[in-house]
Amino acid sequence: MKNLYERSMKVMPQAAGRATKLEIEKGKGAYLYDFEGNQYLDFASGVAVCNVGHNHERVIEAAKAQIDKLIHGGHNVVYYEPYVELAEKLVDLTGKDTMVYFSNSGAEANDGAIKLAKYATERPAILAFKGSFHGRTIGAMSITSSNAKYRKHYEAVLPSVYFAEYPNCFDCPFKQRKESCHMECSKQFKDIFDKLIDPHSIAGIIIEPIQGEGGYVTPPKAFLKDLRKICDDHGICLIFDEVQTGFGRTGKMFAYEHFEVKPDIFTCAKAMASGFPLSAVIAKKEIMEKWSAGAHGGTFGGNPVACAAALATISILEEGAVANSEAMGQYFREKLEALKNKYDVISDIRGIGLMIGMEFRKSDGSPNPDRVKHIINHAIEHRLILLDCGTYKNILRFIAPTTVTTAEIDMCIKILEEALSKEENQSSF
Repeated sequence: MKNLYERSMKVMPQAAGRATKLEIEKGKGAYLYDFEGNQYLDFASGVAVCNVGHNHERVIEAAKAQIDKLIHGGHNVVYYEPYVELAEKLVDLTGKDTMVYFSNSGAEANDGAIKLAKYATERPAILAFKGSFHGRTIGAMSITSSNAKYRKHYEAVLPSVYFAEYPNCFDCPFKQRKESCHMECSKQFKDIFDKLIDPHSIAGIIIEPIQGEGGYVTPPKAFLKDLRKICDDHGICLIFDEVQTGFGRTGKMFAYEHFEVKPDIFTCAKAMASGFPLSAVIAKKEIMEKWSAGAHGGTFGGNPVACAAALATISILEEGAVANSEAMGQYFREKLEALKNKYDVISDIRGIGLMIGMEFRKSDGSPNPDRVKHIINHAIEHRLILLDCGTYKNILRFIAPTTVTTAEIDMCIKILEEALSKEENQSSF
């Protein structure tokens, strides 16, 4: 054992919470390996970063080749091939009517997106959604509301930020039933515009097309279509945060493709470069062209090695991993639905592709985070890595790599059912 945990406690703050105490030496495909050679099936994927698996040989090859040429040039100083080539590829993937700005992290990209919306519209306000998670910088934190702890002791934050209710058909904030819903989630904007903020003061509405940290919540397609029309009617930039949903996670290259709604601006990061720090703000060309020289910037964004890794990642996704994500996501959902039918403690299964959430509730309908915690602990003991999410941590999320196999999913299901059966027999959380 390397005692990395004990050593880290002496030199690192606890500000960044840790999901496990595992001490990992290496990774390959869907697996991580500790220093004793124990193999862990990783269905966290570095929190949706390693979408083509750990240490894919083509990503390694591309990164090593670029290291031999240029590690850093500075995108605000010189031009270099992988930077421009990746931008061209992303423009091609997003309709050929966009432009791209590279940053380092999802939070930084979201900061850039709200800056761009404000700059292009010359308006002050941003509208976000309850349950959202957009990052931990002051700007991104200001539009985040999945948990109050992210803002604790940091008030006051970015001004002129307002929050709407995110549509959750399983737990409707408007107390409606799906079969008799009148899209109150869309109608709420009239009330917001009448009582809180004039729509012509709003620069952008930012939304996760599928909520991540907030609980893996998938909105109705009709809602996002309504939101697109609302933005068009009032000259508001529609911003999608695709930091977690992008690059094959949902069985499409980008989640917006499922909803047939194209945002004006969207952000991506996480899986973009298979673990190398890289993010992007992608926006319609006519909006990007309003961003004048010096209005935004950064030192490390679009690092040559990260861009080379991203190009390799995208090629792997295009050549079959995205399609596998769709197929394996359907297979996984069917297996999880079978467990839901067997165990009453599972209240909902939701998600698209390989972005799947399993919600746990008590018999009285209240959140059941204890059951989730016990399952995660049982999984770790049996060398499976899972994460929770949601404000109350009562959702188990499954973030398998897009290259996952049915055998690996079956292994996860076996361990999961062992945990469910064990807890069902021993206690009643």
